[in-house]
Amino acid sequence: MGRWSSGTAVGVAEGRTLMEPKRWPATIDEAVRVVIASLSDEVKAAIAAMAESELIGLHFGLGAWIRNNLGLWKGNRALLESTGEADADDASMVIVAAVWRRLREMVPKVH
Repeated sequence: MGRWSSGTAVGVAEGRTLMEPKRWPATIDEAVRVVIASLSDEVKAAIAAMAESELIGLHFGLGAWIRNNLGLWKGNRALLESTGEADADDASMVIVAAVWRRLREMVPKVH
């Protein structure tokens, strides 16, 4: 799953400008909606198919996009507090995990 580690491969919000502070999500749920809306169907499926232990591979791609675009490095205290983490890196991984869980809920179960 290494190919999903770069921001370009993840393909989130290509060509979009950074979100304005007044539009930053304040909760994990709001952040998850923003992130999922920014992902292609292919990337959604790839993330949903990952094992939880592989999510750390998204830290520098999707995680960086979250930190940059959702204001975690620029003063979005509400979102940081919502994650229960004091550090933007850790907070972004809480959001990545929440995105992963939501995507897995959305994918039809095949057993």
